[in-house]
Amino acid sequence: MAHLADYVGDLARARIAVIGDIMLDRFIYGDVDRISPEAPVPVLVVDHTREMLGGAGNVAANAASLGAGVVLIGLVGEDDTGTAVRKLIADITGVTSALVTRENGPTTLKTRVVARHQQIVRLDSELIGAPSRDEARQILAELRSAIGGVHVILLSDYGKGILLGDIVEKSIGMARDAGKTIIVDPKGYDYTVYRGADLITPNLRELRAASSLPVDGDEAVVRACRAVISGNAIGAVIATRGPQGMSVVTETDAIHLPTVAREVFDVSGAGDTVAATLACAISVRMPIEQAARLANAAAGVVVGKLGTSQVTSSELAASLRIIELGRSDAKIILATEAVAHVQSWRSQGLRVGFTNGCFDLLHPGHLALLRQGKAACDRLVVAVNSDESVRRLKGTTRPVQNELARAAVLASLETVDRVIIFSEDTPIALIEALRPDVLIKGADYSLHEVVGAEFVQIYGGEVLLAELEEGFSTTTTLARVHAAQ
Repeated sequence: MAHLADYVGDLARARIAVIGDIMLDRFIYGDVDRISPEAPVPVLVVDHTREMLGGAGNVAANAASLGAGVVLIGLVGEDDTGTAVRKLIADITGVTSALVTRENGPTTLKTRVVARHQQIVRLDSELIGAPSRDEARQILAELRSAIGGVHVILLSDYGKGILLGDIVEKSIGMARDAGKTIIVDPKGYDYTVYRGADLITPNLRELRAASSLPVDGDEAVVRACRAVISGNAIGAVIATRGPQGMSVVTETDAIHLPTVAREVFDVSGAGDTVAATLACAISVRMPIEQAARLANAAAGVVVGKLGTSQVTSSELAASLRIIELGRSDAKIILATEAVAHVQSWRSQGLRVGFTNGCFDLLHPGHLALLRQGKAACDRLVVAVNSDESVRRLKGTTRPVQNELARAAVLASLETVDRVIIFSEDTPIALIEALRPDVLIKGADYSLHEVVGAEFVQIYGGEVLLAELEEGFSTTTTLARVHAAQ
């Protein structure tokens, strides 16, 4: 029987059009250590600024990250923010820009000021209102031009105005005439504007407002979803329920999927990830339940990252394999999630250690290394070579155990706090991203042979060469096994 992870590669065949409110998300990061003498407000010393696509732009970026081909249709102003948006879109492989220039008004900009991983204020620059008659005509013309080459049309409504007027009605009509599936990530409480959509994806607050019904518990959610379905001729509702996961409801069936997030660091953009993954999965004709399970897993990955983020197909496949192994709440995490974990520990004043290896057959030598490593720090991260990288390093007969089995054994140890599977031959990229306080390796290495040692020492970190248990290694153990055969 095929596993869900095996279908992730199919998402690269998806072709979708995304119409919606495009915005720029700007994050200003820094530190606060004093209050202004001018007013009782914190003074942020800016460290760096990061910009990324938000709203429908982030939906398109998520779909492209899964390998899909995307046509992105929306409004941007003739301003510096609009220029930044156009450049970001141009840099995304797989996204075709079909932007309409606003006659008047700015490109929507959300600026978040973040101090020590805590958002302290958000500044919005926007003009909310329906497109002009000419803008609406151009938007629908772009959809008409794109519709022949896509399987799914996704309306991403952030309430900024592009989907006001008759654009939704005409988009749904156009999709129906062309035999395309239409999905709506909705906003507000009046779902009559989405009448005839095949699927909508409200969160609980939106579902409560749209149905005027309570949404506490599975049965209540199903009743609210079916009220929306029957009242608006909608095919199905997938309600995203935060810590309670999501519910997939049609007129006759309902399933409830528990959340798969191992640890939540930032929910920004999780709804975009769900909508994009659903659109891609349905585009390649996956059944709705299977599509929802993929989207649920994708959301579990993205909330483990910091800021507005996307999920790649490799991350999604790896996460699904961990889930299918039965360890969705274990210590095994993705490399892209690790930065958030480490930053969270550091904010608590904890010392972070890092070590790496193949760990093919766990033996007392490994246990001694891990004990000494954990004694030198508060949290120990262990990076494990993927199966492919082990084969490159050790030969085609290795590894003996696959990467998930090796990671699971390590995760069961009390000395290990997190396990990451990495595919490169060396962990230098991980070390540079995580900046561990202590880098641990066995004493069979000299200091200059330890990958990342120089980098760690430059910023004041420590390199620990752990004492070895004599007579133990995976290679010698396997040699004895082969000799005995």
